[in-house]
Amino acid sequence: MNMITYGSGTKDDPWVLKTPPGTSEYQMWRDEGLLVCMVGTTKLTYLARCLDDLHAMLKARGDWVLLGNADEGKPVVEGSVEAWARDEGNPVGGYYGQRKGYRGRFANYVPPLMEVLGLAEVEHNARGNRMRAL
Repeated sequence: MNMITYGSGTKDDPWVLKTPPGTSEYQMWRDEGLLVCMVGTTKLTYLARCLDDLHAMLKARGDWVLLGNADEGKPVVEGSVEAWARDEGNPVGGYYGQRKGYRGRFANYVPPLMEVLGLAEVEHNARGNRMRAL
């Protein structure tokens, strides 16, 4: 499933993506070491290095990994992409999300970009989606 509508990944020409189930559209672009994600009027930011770090983690696991999307402060499924993106044992020692209160939902917004960039394969079911490295 093609999850990109258009865009080159700059603020003036953002990637236009859809969440893994394909239910919501959002924009993303790179900006000085960050990935900026606009969901309606809500702005989330993630460290851009998450793309390489997540790809390396997925390669090391060598199989499908549950996305496990969750808001900041909500419980996460152990072993999921969302759990990894906030775990103290990941390469940045915690959250890749940079805006307090909006550091979650990593597994909802970063995997579709990784798919578009050819780094991963992402499932697009109504729920329970997984991803794996390419």
